[in-house]
Amino acid sequence: MRKYELMSIFKPNLDAEEVEKLIEKINSIIVDFGGSVESTDKAGRKKLAYDIQGFRDGFFATSILSLPADKVAEFKRQLRLNDNILRTMFMEVESVNA
Repeated sequence: MRKYELMSIFKPNLDAEEVEKLIEKINSIIVDFGGSVESTDKAGRKKLAYDIQGFRDGFFATSILSLPADKVAEFKRQLRLNDNILRTMFMEVESVNA
């Protein structure tokens, strides 16, 4: 399994409880695909550099996760299907073996 970092921006018209439920849903999808979530950092509501879908700010959350390589494409598709997610950035994290 490879290690990834996922940064998500959620719509600002959601309340904190709804954002929490969305993060839990994303984490459960990761577990369903045979992966695991190491950590989740909720950065809160921040101003965007430019408008995305007419919104000027959004709720930011970053997760460090492990996921089988063959499940990555389906996981990204699941993220795109969620209407409450404005933008995601999904990238592989380099593992350092000393």
